[in-house]
Amino acid sequence: MKVKKFALRGLAALLLGCALFALPISAAEVSAEEHSGEWKYNFPADAAHVTIEIDGVKVLEGEAAILDSVTYVPLRSFSELFHADSISWNGHTNTATVKKGATDINIKSNTYYIEAEGRYFYSSTPTKNIDDRLFVPIRIIAKALCVDVEWDSQRRTVVLTDTGKALIGASEFYDSNDLYWLSRIISAESAGEPLIGKIAVGNVVLNRKESRSYPNTIYGVIFDRKGGTQFTPAVTGTIYKAPTAESIMAAKICLEGYSVDTAILFFMNPRIATNNWISKNRPFAFRIANHDFYY
Repeated sequence: MKVKKFALRGLAALLLGCALFALPISAAEVSAEEHSGEWKYNFPADAAHVTIEIDGVKVLEGEAAILDSVTYVPLRSFSELFHADSISWNGHTNTATVKKGATDINIKSNTYYIEAEGRYFYSSTPTKNIDDRLFVPIRIIAKALCVDVEWDSQRRTVVLTDTGKALIGASEFYDSNDLYWLSRIISAESAGEPLIGKIAVGNVVLNRKESRSYPNTIYGVIFDRKGGTQFTPAVTGTIYKAPTAESIMAAKICLEGYSVDTAILFFMNPRIATNNWISKNRPFAFRIANHDFYY
């Protein structure tokens, strides 16, 4: 569609808005004005309604909301929909535990991840406490409960499908060799960085693994010497130190498929770097704490 130069600014703004509103399951695609249902909770003023269906039946009406472009659902109501055996709350640790069969799912308030059978599922936005109820991003709780999530853009609806499967535990799901080396390079390179910074370092390793320009294994990427040393800990020996607990968590999150950016291939701490080749030759992507990341 061509827009003449003399088109009204309001129309241009509207078209730009439509282009920006393309992310699935986001407030951009489901506006509050399109729904007449009433909230059952005191959501923030910018919350948007969202339709959720299971087998063509609407569920969680007035209970689910889009916050910060992410669909949130109440933990208890969502878990009960998929036949959880019990949901308990530990006030000392601010942790909810969902039990379904042999699977235990642990969710803390105001954290970006949930843990289930030793596996970690990460979201870009944290769990939230609203009206003394724990709300979680739908995708991570669905994954822990083995529920498929799809976005029907034509009907602007989240479609859920119970796979009927049980979650595979960490010892079986993760390749032990990959977890061993990825957690160690993350720890050696970024032990003092925040969790999201650790994840980004792990992403660099996995992005290189997927690139034709680098070895196709995690071990091969870490100990790659083509063009010189790629990761200093592989030479100094600090990679062989036991990784921190959070580094192991970050490695698991990466191996689950979460990525800060699927294109970053380099990182450096500009305050301590002895070689500035990266900053001079690679496009800058973003900074997380002490690390600058590059494409």
